[in-house]
Amino acid sequence: MSDLKEFVTRIFRSNTVEVPAHKKELFNRFIEDEQNRATIDDIIRNQNMLMARWRVEDRIADIIQQPVRILNATTGKPYEAKFDFTHLKWKDINAFEFQGLTEVGLLYDGQTKQITGTPSISGEFKIKFKFKIEGQSEASPMNEKTIGLIINPDPKTLWKNVASDKDGAYWKEDDVTVCKPINGRHLLVSSKRGRSHANVGGFREDDFGYSELSNGWGIVVVADGAGSAKYSRKGSSVACESVIRFFNTPESIESMAGFDSLVVEHNEKRSAETQKKINLFLYNNLGKAAFQAHKSLDEMAKATGTVLKDFATTLIFSLFKKYDIGYSILSFGIGDCPMALLNTKMTKVIPLNRLDVGEFGGGTRFITMPEIFTKDTFQSRLGFQLVDDFSFLILMSDGIYDPKLVVESNLADVKKWHGLISDLQGENDDKIVVVLNAENKEITTQFSNWMDFWSTGNHDDRTLAIVF
Repeated sequence: MSDLKEFVTRIFRSNTVEVPAHKKELFNRFIEDEQNRATIDDIIRNQNMLMARWRVEDRIADIIQQPVRILNATTGKPYEAKFDFTHLKWKDINAFEFQGLTEVGLLYDGQTKQITGTPSISGEFKIKFKFKIEGQSEASPMNEKTIGLIINPDPKTLWKNVASDKDGAYWKEDDVTVCKPINGRHLLVSSKRGRSHANVGGFREDDFGYSELSNGWGIVVVADGAGSAKYSRKGSSVACESVIRFFNTPESIESMAGFDSLVVEHNEKRSAETQKKINLFLYNNLGKAAFQAHKSLDEMAKATGTVLKDFATTLIFSLFKKYDIGYSILSFGIGDCPMALLNTKMTKVIPLNRLDVGEFGGGTRFITMPEIFTKDTFQSRLGFQLVDDFSFLILMSDGIYDPKLVVESNLADVKKWHGLISDLQGENDDKIVVVLNAENKEITTQFSNWMDFWSTGNHDDRTLAIVF
């Protein structure tokens, strides 16, 4: 009764009515009147209904105004974004639906509480989240909240593939991939124009060469034309051709024959004396081949009225030959393109050259620089290895090295090379598998497709040569 009196008293006061003390009995009889009591009950009931409606409307407004952000998506890439009602404190939502998800290739999975799918289009979208909360009647319409969703275009689709000008000076194929037998092994090599060049119709600046020599040696050459050099595309091809031509000359064939007895002697003695003989051999053969490449480029510059640095290019090459005692691996390198040898069990990697890299970039050296032949560090560019056997002999330009091996210290880490081989075998985002078997008729297609891998910020020419 006291609560009822207080309730009616508040109503009276809100209407500026005060009940004086001498009218308390009248006030009590007024409240106890059956008709008035029914009216008071109606007022209480209507007030409760009004407040319940307000709480529903207030809660709906809170949900609509609550900031909700979901992760950006990318077209063509599998997407998952958590959309957990408990985390959002939406436990009072008892009915809902999304509008606009299926149109972009997505859906909401109530079991996993995730928005999933593979977006099919890009843009900024307004997803409609329609819902009801506890307290709303079945007949009431669903409330609507707009949630923004950004679907970015696949970066790959933003790059154009403009063919290079076949009538342009020193034109060559944009992409080349081959697999050939070479001295009892097989060579798989691909050279591809980078996206940065393809986007503007530029030329492929990388190049490669290979040959099976008549004296039992196999040779593989890779060159990366300098991006700042006007005719580096020609410089790289001339450098590769020059090295191959040098080792195929009768003079070189005859000179290389002297190594056969030397390698046997060195295997028996392993002495400083035999190592000195090998170093001299490398200088007189590989050193001369490198210098011949320099001369060829110099002669071309003079013949065309240009300057030598217009043809600037890095240059690496490796020769290999099988003996009864194992394989001899010879190497030369200038620039930032690595070479490496992996043993048969893939437990050891032997880097075959040191890279010319600067602390802040710009440290790369080119075969067009005459000073490299006069420095006392030239001998360190020449290498010799004698191994029982090998699984892979690998040469690459920095278009492969930068995204796949990243830093020079990784070149001596066999696990990083395991990663590269696993990548080739299908452990990549595109699930492209290259079956490294000479009997695989699809090997060049597989390898060419793999060479198109996506790596953010790495869009240079790519050349990768694998002897297996």
